[in-house]
Amino acid sequence: MITIEDFKKLNIVVGTIESVDEIEGSEKLYKFVVNIGTEARQILGGLKLPYPKEELVGKQVLILANIEPRMLMGFESQGMILCASDSDDKPVITQPLSPVPDGSAIR
Repeated sequence: MITIEDFKKLNIVVGTIESVDEIEGSEKLYKFVVNIGTEARQILGGLKLPYPKEELVGKQVLILANIEPRMLMGFESQGMILCASDSDDKPVITQPLSPVPDGSAIR
């Protein structure tokens, strides 16, 4: 169990995917540019198998913005796109039911 104070440490915000690029040599990863209101972040995510990249541009997604940056396939990932898993354990993007401003906090 975590406390409400632990939850408050998570900076989860809404962002809009501005671009999606394939990463040479990766079967699963895309390189995203996501607008989170105050800036655009480069985020790598394993969404290549369930989603064609053309389907993702313009979508709003939930981003964990204060996770430590990590190098993947030679690129720095500056956040995490939050997903659920379907019954086949494939990622399913979580997103707001209606559009909200980029950078809106999840509380």
